Amino acid sequence: MSVATSLLAAIRRSGVIFSQWELVVLAACCLPAGAFAQQIPNGREIDARVGSIMQRTQAKGMAVAVVDRGRVKYVQAYGVRNAQGDPLQTNTVMYAASITKAVFAYNVMQLVDQGKLSLDTPIKDDLEKPLPEYDTTPQFRDFYGGFADLANDPRWQKITPRMCLQHSTGFANFWFAEPDQKLKIHFEPGTQYSYSGEGLLLLQFAIEHGSTGKGLGIDLGAMMKANFDRLGMTRTYMTWRNGQDANVADGWNDKGEPQPHSKRSKIRVAGSMNTTIEDIPKFAAALVAGNGLSPAAHAEMLRPAFHITTAHQFPNFGPDAPAARQRKDLNAGLGVILFDGPQGPGFYKGGHDDQTANTMVCIDRSQRCVVILSNDVRSEAGFAELVRFILGDTGVPYEWEYGDYAGKS
Repeated sequence: MSVATSLLAAIRRSGVIFSQWELVVLAACCLPAGAFAQQIPNGREIDARVGSIMQRTQAKGMAVAVVDRGRVKYVQAYGVRNAQGDPLQTNTVMYAASITKAVFAYNVMQLVDQGKLSLDTPIKDDLEKPLPEYDTTPQFRDFYGGFADLANDPRWQKITPRMCLQHSTGFANFWFAEPDQKLKIHFEPGTQYSYSGEGLLLLQFAIEHGSTGKGLGIDLGAMMKANFDRLGMTRTYMTWRNGQDANVADGWNDKGEPQPHSKRSKIRVAGSMNTTIEDIPKFAAALVAGNGLSPAAHAEMLRPAFHITTAHQFPNFGPDAPAARQRKDLNAGLGVILFDGPQGPGFYKGGHDDQTANTMVCIDRSQRCVVILSNDVRSEAGFAELVRFILGDTGVPYEWEYGDYAGKS
């Protein structure tokens, strides 16, 4: 129970009568200093801080958006989009990387709202035949792990959509990260957190190839495009549009070497989305405000019910931090990570590859978000500073997310 709540309860028990305004003032006096959101800096102040971070990190390009009270308030791009020196613009197509996972989770919760999917029904019940009997080799081997690899491990039958979205399936991040490149389950599903794009891809498979009699067999690409259209995300796509966009960002790795844009020809909910800094804050605004979801689905997506105990997000299957060093507020939501900081509950999702660094941080109470897309991984070393500058102290757990690896390929 908070200090303010305790005070109000004591006042009620005392029998002393206060006006509603007096009660609000008394409660406010007992709240921690960071409980009230700071004034968001103006555009010139944000631009100056981004410039300072880019100079310090040597990043070539960054793009920033700010959401306040569930509405996009500021959007800007900085630097260049390629080695030729073309400017990075607010409508430049950039690689979203793992922010794709949060967008997928949002779509999954719409299927839950529609009664087509249950978060806690094992995926086996949504399929026409046992998962290991689906032969992924001819059509899907470079896409999904080999489900036949699970034939002698009955634990696959326990995996649910919730476990996929909470990263608790027991899979490695991807099947090809295994020494023998075999898909395997490393722990009892639902008991530990270990980041896994493979888990989300399993859920994608169930949605796209599941029982049509249960409302599955869904064209996920069409569903996600419908949401992009509804939100006005006109330059966001789940696959690479080869040659159809001239204004596309390439990137730079941590050595400052130019890298080509990541090109994903198939929909992969673990990270195939391309977007712009004009588009992606529209999604952040919708998610923080619950636009497009029922109140129950929105609350479930952001419910802190699965505590994360590891010291850092990576490597997979890392040890627990000592109990005294575990963040009690660090939880896996559905497609996002949850925390409870000085401004109250919030959520975030990052995206990273050798040349990409992205982050989306949102605070529930104020419906404020900062979204950063960068085509230079080195900029990641300045994310914590920039988010704090714009939103104030949020408590976003970047130390758990990055450890010593922020800004490294």
